[in-house]
Formats: sequence, C-alpha cells, structure tokens
Amino acid sequence: MSPGGLVPGHPGAADPADRGRAAGSAGAAVLGSAHRRTKTRAAGLSIASNATLIALKLVAGVLTGSIAVITEAVHSSIDLIASIVAYVSVRKAGEPADREHPYGHAKVENLAAAFEGVLILVGAAVIVIESIRRLLEPSEVGLLGVGIGVIAFSVVANVVVSTLLRRKARETESPALEGDAAHLRTDALTSGGVLAGLVLVELTGFEQIDPGVALVVAGAIVASGVRLVTRSSRVLVDEALPPDELAAVQNAIAAHGSPEVVGFHALRARRAGSDRYVDLHVQFRRGTSLERAHDLAHELTHEIRTRLRGADVLIHLEPEDVVRSSDAEHGEARGR
Repeated sequence: MSPGGLVPGHPGAADPADRGRAAGSAGAAVLGSAHRRTKTRAAGLSIASNATLIALKLVAGVLTGSIAVITEAVHSSIDLIASIVAYVSVRKAGEPADREHPYGHAKVENLAAAFEGVLILVGAAVIVIESIRRLLEPSEVGLLGVGIGVIAFSVVANVVVSTLLRRKARETESPALEGDAAHLRTDALTSGGVLAGLVLVELTGFEQIDPGVALVVAGAIVASGVRLVTRSSRVLVDEALPPDELAAVQNAIAAHGSPEVVGFHALRARRAGSDRYVDLHVQFRRGTSLERAHDLAHELTHEIRTRLRGADVLIHLEPEDVVRSSDAEHGEARGR
C-alpha cells in the first residue's frame, strides 16, 4: 500500500483481492490481444479493398474522361492512405506501456483518426479545384458504361467493407477503425452520387452534370472530415467520459452495498483509444481498518471495470470526514 493511500494493486501481492485483480488483469490482457488481432485483420481488409477500387476507378476514369470517376479514384486513394494509417495505428496502440509511455499507446488511434479526417479535407479540396476547372473548361465524356459498372461495383464493395469495419470498431471500441469505416461510408455515398450523375449524362448528353456531381460529392466529404477531426480532438484533449459512463461508475459504487463505504468525490475519467481511465477518492466509515478498506477498494475496482469494459481504475482511500475544500467548492463531493 502506498503512503498516499493509492490502491492500483501490487503485482506481487498475495492477498485474495490482489490475486483477483491479477486474474482480472490477465483476462483483460487476453481480451486486448484478441481485439488487436480483430483490428489488424479489419484494417488489412480495408487496405486490400481500397487498393483494388483505386485500380478499377483509375482505369475507368482514363477510359471515360469523367472527372467524377477520377474524383472517386482520388477519394479511394485517400481512403487507402487512411487504411494504412489505421493498420499501423492499431498495431502501435496495442503495444504495452513502457518507461516513456507509462499510460500505454492507445491515443495513437485517436491521432490516426484525426489524421484521417485531415486527409478527407485535403481530398475534398482537390476535388473542388478540379471540378471547377472542368465546369469552366468542359471536356468530352465517353464510354460511360464502363464508368457506371465500376462505380456500381465500388458502391457495393464499400457498403460491405464499411459495415464490417463499423461492426468491428464497435466491438473493439477502436477510433481508428471507426475513422476508416467513416471514410468508406462516405465513399459509398459519394459513389452513389457519381453513379447517378453518370447515368444522367448518359441519358441527357449534358456533360456538365459530371463536374457538378463532383462538387456535391466534395461537400459530403468535407462534412465527414470535419466530424472525424472534431470527434478525435475531443479525446486528444482528455474530454471527460460521457454522462452515461460516469453514471456507471457512480452506480457501481452505490450498488456495492458495503456499510463501510460512505461516499466518494473527485471523480475523473477520460478515454484514450479504446481504453478508459478512472480515478476517484472513496471515503470509508471511521474505524474501518486499512486492510478492510484495501479489500473493498479492490472490489469497487472490479465492479467499475466490469461496467466500463476493463477500465484502468485508481482509487484513493480517505476517512469519511475528509473532503478537500477545492472539491467541495466545485461540487465534486458525492455521497451514496
């Protein structure tokens, strides 16, 4: 037990609570390893899918001369870069904590997601510039059947892969995979718009529909990029967990039922990648032995970890009549 009353657990502890914590940590490690494999496989699938679509769209773009199809090739190229970033980031994020990174590397995923958002915005800028140029200097579009076929295939492929990635992202709570899935969902949406535009050009012969559709596509891409950057930046600046997750911590303590636990305060919680970090001060009834408080703290840690997918929990032990004045002033003191 540290002098300050912190109870993160000692790896060599022999008491039952410590053994239980060690078992829980081992289980979390196994789950984390499985999640890393899932993330890596999903990111690898995204890379293969995007590489294939880029080749098809480039060929179709050259054959048809369609700026909308070429725009889709550019979009898929950005998606490929994003997929590679996601692949590298999930592998890096899965590395254990070390001396230089005592809290692990989980935020690499959030950084990757933010980078993917920036890539989306850069791609949108390229599309806008080229579309405006084509509106001012119209060019002939031909062999539209090839372009329509390739883009239709792209829509189906991106819907399938993005759905899989999104499911895996939710399963593993991976920001990098969620960002990659967002890329592909946007690509599927914009490909649908391009497909509609090519069909209209084929039916009407009005070729300026092609760059017009590309501009609309760029607008959708910008919206996706802004959402991704905003979501990732919130985690990078240690924004608090959402209210429902903070409530889960409070409910875990309230449901514990031990008469020795009389309250808690100074609750703080944040997220890094798919990991969560929670620390709080728990107050124990006067006369509670240090050993008993220690065991109860481990039990509370287990309850919180169960409700928050294996969160890293740090509890500071305090007697019931100690509440820091600064905490009380900020309304952080909580009772059961």
